[in-house]
Amino acid sequence: MTDVLPTDQITALRERVRGLMPAVRADLESLTRIPSVSLDAFDQAHVEASAEATAALLRAEGLTVEVVREGGRPAVIGHADGPPGSRTVMLYAHHDVQPPGDDALWDSPPFEPTERGGRLYGRGAADDKAGVMAHVAALRAHAGALPVGVTVFVEGEEEIGSESLPTILERHGEKLRADAIVLADSTNWAIGEPALTTTLRGMIRVVVTVTTLDHGIHSGMFGGAVPDALTALVRVLASLHDDEGNVAVAGLREGTASDLEFSEERLRAESGLLDGVSTIGSGPLLSRIWTKPSVTTIGIDAPSVATSSNTLVPSASAKISMRLAPDEDDLAAYELLRAHLIEHAPWGARVEVGLDDRGLGFAAHADGPVYDEARAAFRDAWGVEPVDIGVGGSIPFVAAFAERFPDAAILVTGVEDPDTRAHGANESLHLEEFERVCVAEAVLLARLGALPR
Repeated sequence: MTDVLPTDQITALRERVRGLMPAVRADLESLTRIPSVSLDAFDQAHVEASAEATAALLRAEGLTVEVVREGGRPAVIGHADGPPGSRTVMLYAHHDVQPPGDDALWDSPPFEPTERGGRLYGRGAADDKAGVMAHVAALRAHAGALPVGVTVFVEGEEEIGSESLPTILERHGEKLRADAIVLADSTNWAIGEPALTTTLRGMIRVVVTVTTLDHGIHSGMFGGAVPDALTALVRVLASLHDDEGNVAVAGLREGTASDLEFSEERLRAESGLLDGVSTIGSGPLLSRIWTKPSVTTIGIDAPSVATSSNTLVPSASAKISMRLAPDEDDLAAYELLRAHLIEHAPWGARVEVGLDDRGLGFAAHADGPVYDEARAAFRDAWGVEPVDIGVGGSIPFVAAFAERFPDAAILVTGVEDPDTRAHGANESLHLEEFERVCVAEAVLLARLGALPR
């Protein structure tokens, strides 16, 4: 089959992006310096500033831009028409970021982008302000002569669950309608190895509260006959896994991951698993982290070690995060988990389970001409064949886009790599990989523009 894009045009775009990278990096650093944490406990003026800075970047590239607020944090929508009859591509990213956490865990200030060893460190330098700037770089590479219509949608509350996204899609959906949607919020397989993310796990998060007493009592006087809530809670939590570490909640779906080589040694290195600590679960490692359910206790409310007394604790709570197979219904999974927790309460302890958050997974039918051109663009940028991967995390907005725009080809791409440490201390962006991401997106727009309708 003849390639839709001449080699010299690909080469020209690659060279153009290379020349743009110093300015793209400078703009990325400016965005990263804005501490746009979208959680309520943080100053939301910074999120507003981040939205305005993003809008200014898009206006500078000739897009018609508006900042929209539908009950949540500000989102930015920009649009530029392509040639008559051309496809429209929607480019998604988000400008809000996670909290930095303990500054002492960072090797440089979290909101002062710093280069070390070819990586740019800073909160949001990768997740997802690099996604914003990859879109800007692709626009700049075409210098006002876009081969397709482009709509850029930069959300402002992805890190807190995208609560106003359904309203945005309802009220502004026609502005976002496109033939292809590029969601730049995932990862690549490895440095030098690009990937399309074709599956994402869904998720539910619950708070379970176990109560055994109407008040705390002396552990010496009543211990041995009266159960305490904390011990009962621990037993409930322990019931969530079998002896191998598989999720023991009955009725959940399981999937099978892509057949890629992934060793236990690589898993240990990327996760920081300590020597002597074994992996959990059964089956292929990638299925365990991409397509099978997992359960994690992410928080417990109980007396601290430092402040505890010799008391039978009357009530204790835990927050549980459960990741789901990509095709699992999140509300059905919640009911299965809730029933399990209640059923496994020991000694008649009272159990309450509340749904804290939920999100559907995603599984792409990743074939057709748009996907073919995306893979070709990756080959152009990296010089190697891309792979299809899954991601064990959850990005619920992807399912929202798939539902709202069922005829669009959804391409989940990313600027991250296995050492990015998104959400953690010392988050970073590999700068050479970032340039390849920018090249790939610029080439993708050109390829989609050259592709026959």
